Amino acid sequence: MLAGRSPYHPLVHVYRFMSWGICKSTAAGCQYDDNLSSPKVGQAAVATSHHEATQVGIDILSEGGNAIDAAVAVGYALAVVHPCCGNLGGGGFMTLRLSDKTTRFINFRETAPLAAAETLYQDSEGKVVEGLSTDGYLAVATPGTVAGLEYAREKYGSGNFTREELISPAQSLAEEGFTLSEPGQKLLSREMSETNKDSEVSAIFTKQGEPLNPGDRLVQKDLAQTLALIASEGSSAFYNGKIAERIVTDSQENGGILTMRDFATYQVQDTEPLNCDYRGFTIVTAPPPGGGSVLCQMLNVVEGYPIGESEYQSAQHLHWMLSAMLFAYRDRNLYFGDPDFSDIPLDRILSDKYAEELRTQVPRGKAVKLEDNFPKTREGANTTHFSIVDGEGNAVAVTYTINTLFGSGIIAPETGFFLNNEMDDFTAKVGEANSYGLVQSEANRIEPGKRPLSSMTPTILMDANDNLYFVTGSPGGPTIPTTVFQIITNLIDFELSPYSAVNQPRIHYQGVPNIVLSEPFGVPGDSFVDLWEYGYKVSPFINWGAAMSTGHQGKESQAVKDFRRVQGEATSIDLTSE
Repeated sequence: MLAGRSPYHPLVHVYRFMSWGICKSTAAGCQYDDNLSSPKVGQAAVATSHHEATQVGIDILSEGGNAIDAAVAVGYALAVVHPCCGNLGGGGFMTLRLSDKTTRFINFRETAPLAAAETLYQDSEGKVVEGLSTDGYLAVATPGTVAGLEYAREKYGSGNFTREELISPAQSLAEEGFTLSEPGQKLLSREMSETNKDSEVSAIFTKQGEPLNPGDRLVQKDLAQTLALIASEGSSAFYNGKIAERIVTDSQENGGILTMRDFATYQVQDTEPLNCDYRGFTIVTAPPPGGGSVLCQMLNVVEGYPIGESEYQSAQHLHWMLSAMLFAYRDRNLYFGDPDFSDIPLDRILSDKYAEELRTQVPRGKAVKLEDNFPKTREGANTTHFSIVDGEGNAVAVTYTINTLFGSGIIAPETGFFLNNEMDDFTAKVGEANSYGLVQSEANRIEPGKRPLSSMTPTILMDANDNLYFVTGSPGGPTIPTTVFQIITNLIDFELSPYSAVNQPRIHYQGVPNIVLSEPFGVPGDSFVDLWEYGYKVSPFINWGAAMSTGHQGKESQAVKDFRRVQGEATSIDLTSE
């Protein structure tokens, strides 16, 4: 930081003007409301993106369920109350740490239809056709959420609840409706007025074509019937029965390539999670095709720097963080894909030797030089994450998605839920950016039955004594791994409280495009100017994911709300044992 610099430097003026109205600004940077810095502590905790879903999880824990039972119930509930992002028509990841200290990773990521081809989104001249991988049925991958939730319930649930009992709260929310909050109404209104003319969507989410208002009750009868079918028949209703039939029929009538075989052959994967160490803490996270490898590589790089001895959010601190982000995203885009289809040099990329090699490439006081490249990017917080821990020490981190906001924008007749546009996460053509500006490699090319590369990073931390320490994850497209990265370094290097660690301003850098995204006012004025002088192009970005998390010390658990999700709720409770 340059000593004595005026907070009224012209660059700071520009930054503040572009960021106006997002948070309370000071000469040092951005200050957020810290009134919630001491949340209630209990034996169990639930943190989700919607207060109704959080209450569902709390009720299950209070009635004798374990964290997995609660996660299943919450997963179905979010499909009702958070239709932009919670889902039955998408997929995701679940990281588990059981009370016996066993760790598992459940991969229910979507898969490419069996009729998909590498050139699916290219025209006869090999050019990528805009919109094919994001809008309509050709963008839809085979959903995995129902299979994933049902697998988790059967394999790791307490056995104290039937499938019907865990789905019943979501079914009631769909059948009887729930009150729309202002943030929820704004999302729906924007989708209905700007992009979606689908009659199925309009029939559910408008009043005779007019937008719903805050305070209106959103009733979803078709979704209630879908949930009733799953409750009665299990995942077979979704993958072999009426639900799959409705989706496949509508797909084939509207230019899609989904078939009943795509649904019937879908498989959940239950594997070892990816583990890495950071300053004595163990990070349990998502292996490829998830974003945990990006997280671990960034941590490996900065572990060689005295991060905690630097001034928080100084140019030096941020330069180290940004350099680690750059290298990790470069390697992600070069080497990563579905490990069932690609050989990924994970051991080399996550080795100490490679981290040291990367640190030698970081110039002092200067950004790593890149060739400028500015493909169009979209904002991306359209996934959802929730964290749950029970009184026995079972911990669950779940991130699931339909990709962009409201996915493909399609609801098949009589189903009631949006279908994903997850095919956009594949490499439509090597050298071409997807909707998040990620230019990915041949390793992530489209192949039948393949799972697309993902940034989702549901993560669990243990301390040096192997005790549960923190459960986290986030929405946010490619900003997910960097969000978790910053939270971990906030906790460990700067010893911030769980609430403060989650609610600090954030930055993100993936190299292409060559822009550092910063939460408005997130970088202090002096550091902002210094970073530009280093060679970083810093720009405000407003749509960040909410890392709904839980923190732990001994037998105490603290649910941590990320202020970025206004309608979210984080609740800790005491459980009395009989």
